[in-house]
Amino acid sequence: MSDTPYQDDRGNKDRSITRPGGGTAQPHAPGRTTPAPGTPFLIGDAMTGGYGKGPDILHACTIAVDPGEIAVIVGPNGAGKSTAMKAMFGMLDVRSGHVMLDGEDITDLSPQQRVVKGMGFVPQTQNIFTSMTVEENLEMGAFIRRDDFRDTMAQIYDLFPILKEKRLQPAGELSGGQRQQVAVGRALMTKPKVLMLDEPTAGVSPIVMDELFDRIIEVARTGIPILMVEQNARQALEIADKAYVLVQGANAHTGTGKELLADPEVRRSFLGG
Repeated sequence: MSDTPYQDDRGNKDRSITRPGGGTAQPHAPGRTTPAPGTPFLIGDAMTGGYGKGPDILHACTIAVDPGEIAVIVGPNGAGKSTAMKAMFGMLDVRSGHVMLDGEDITDLSPQQRVVKGMGFVPQTQNIFTSMTVEENLEMGAFIRRDDFRDTMAQIYDLFPILKEKRLQPAGELSGGQRQQVAVGRALMTKPKVLMLDEPTAGVSPIVMDELFDRIIEVARTGIPILMVEQNARQALEIADKAYVLVQGANAHTGTGKELLADPEVRRSFLGG
């Protein structure tokens, strides 16, 4: 095994990360904490809310993820998938329900305060500084840290070798898939307790999508919980420990990725049969 926690057991063809029927989570990365027994590490519980004074978009929606797990949110366009993610990150009003991180109620915290608490968030768009170099983007991800972050940067370069090759190049000159790697790497520079990804494979080729999913699996294997909104539902469910199908802002189906892939109604309604 290598010295970098992001390097071992590559490949999403190995489904050992998934645990059909539920099982114990993978061991934590060093320094990670665990919530109280029976409490998910991160949970948006019965969230109802919307933007500003607008109507409710979420309706008693519940999303949760534990250490070592990949949880995915899928559903039709306009189902509230990204809204649920943003609610958990504090970007809209949760009018009822609550968000808990590691046993602490963070419902009333700002997104900036949630980053300090250990939430890493990668939005779908405008997620890099295009005029800065790749390395400068990663350094910006370490803005809340006061320790030496060079080891973390080295781990990210091992996870995404192309970024090391292009580290002095302006990030705006990279391909779409490489930009997504920069965005994920910058979030990892905070040493997050949980990583949230909003449509990480949007607009990339199938080959790049597979590569990104491989890297997401590697991060999960270090013990970091990953919560992901994804339009490529079938591929996302293949790597998911937990999966949530949302319809009109409410939970429609919940289970493991394999359970939902095998569900005839889910297949017919959301996966094209």
